[in-house]
Amino acid sequence: MTNQNKTPLFSGLRSHWEGAPLSGHVPGHKFGAVFPEEARDYFKNILKLDATEITGLDDLHDPDGMIDEAQRLASDLYGTDETFFLVNGSTVGNLAMILATCKRGSRVLVQRNCHKSVLNGLELAGADPVFLPCEVDENMGVAVSVDLSYLYKALETIEGISAVVLTNPNYYGVAMNLDTVIQAIHSYDIPVLVDEAHGAHFLLGEPFPKSALSSGADVVVHSAHKTLPAMTMGSWLHVKGDRVRKERVSHFLKMLQSSSPSYPIMASLDIARYYLAALSQKDIQAIMEDIKDSHQMLEKVEGVEVVNLHDSMLSVDPLKLTLRSTNGHSGFALSTLLEKEGLFVELADPKNVLIILPLAVNEKKHDMIERIVRAASKGKEGSMELEQVTLPPFPAEISELAIPFSEQADYQRIKCPIEEAVGEVAAEAIVPYPPGIPLLFNGEKITSSTVEYIKALQLIGARFQASDAFKSNYIYIYKR
Repeated sequence: MTNQNKTPLFSGLRSHWEGAPLSGHVPGHKFGAVFPEEARDYFKNILKLDATEITGLDDLHDPDGMIDEAQRLASDLYGTDETFFLVNGSTVGNLAMILATCKRGSRVLVQRNCHKSVLNGLELAGADPVFLPCEVDENMGVAVSVDLSYLYKALETIEGISAVVLTNPNYYGVAMNLDTVIQAIHSYDIPVLVDEAHGAHFLLGEPFPKSALSSGADVVVHSAHKTLPAMTMGSWLHVKGDRVRKERVSHFLKMLQSSSPSYPIMASLDIARYYLAALSQKDIQAIMEDIKDSHQMLEKVEGVEVVNLHDSMLSVDPLKLTLRSTNGHSGFALSTLLEKEGLFVELADPKNVLIILPLAVNEKKHDMIERIVRAASKGKEGSMELEQVTLPPFPAEISELAIPFSEQADYQRIKCPIEEAVGEVAAEAIVPYPPGIPLLFNGEKITSSTVEYIKALQLIGARFQASDAFKSNYIYIYKR
């Protein structure tokens, strides 16, 4: 393995700044010299790294210097044939891997609890999604993994499949071992694309879930900023094997990513890789003991409980802490109580809140527990009317869009009251956010259970990404 102690991109930017450069180039803040006084103290250090593609600082879209070396170090750490730095988040990675793999008019197997960017990629590619049902963990009340019986059935019965797109782990860190799954898909000579956004640290091995790359996935996307010390939007795309041409991936990344990529984000990816590589087994053991201690402390807190996975065949990332009120509060209400104590969670759902713990010994662990205690002590008046929104109303069978992407332009978009939309076809995506998993996709038929679920989520305070019409209790549908 190459020397993982190096940080060529960060070190190169630091060296450039220390050489007292005079900027005759973009960006216009001139390394922070031109910046409002009230914001300067907050930005001044990061702006020293905010450079552009000048001599010596390489070019993300044609790297042959420090960016190339930084990407090669990440590739070596993850054991890939090629690793690309992403400055537009895992979203751009999902788009690129789909565009590089999926043919116009082909069919793509997608598990139904995928991120919205996966369907956006398929729409751009002109491919037709075939949705695979998800296993739902009844205790957590969320979709956790693809239903393997339907995956195998689809492989046997559906022709013209360009790729299989899997999401593993889910937002809550629930993961399945993909070894036999990927082997089965590869037996049909179909590439496997994995949105492993929340699993950039899985290469550390146990006690973390097994990584998709080690299970043989062809393309894997990681959000380094989710659990590693990278800046927001810092991600990686990995290619391994010859089923997906890395030249095609590179082509679409050059098309989709900014021609003025953020050097601070790229430098933070260099640092995140360095941090991950430097973690020892002793470090990991200390982190796990710290997490175990947190769980034990939470067991003594009245008013909340740690939510555990019901399915023993799946594994859970220990960095993901799912809590639930025992006083009858929805996850949204518990989130509000925690926010009043200054603890901001990653997401809330009808029953739970999700906290992402650091990949380090948590120096603020006791402060976190104390704030949870205070929030729980004020949460004595909850409502138990939550059973109607326990499980997401995803299709229980293999399904497809009622109106394919290629035909949607032939229809008009009209507004319809949500209560009257049952049986119609959605002309907009309805996306609770976070986590960004659509309840409805463009072109998907609207069912009564979906309408009931949306209304229940609205009632208990869920936040949606949708049109202004949706905020007025309407939804756009397709009509001839």
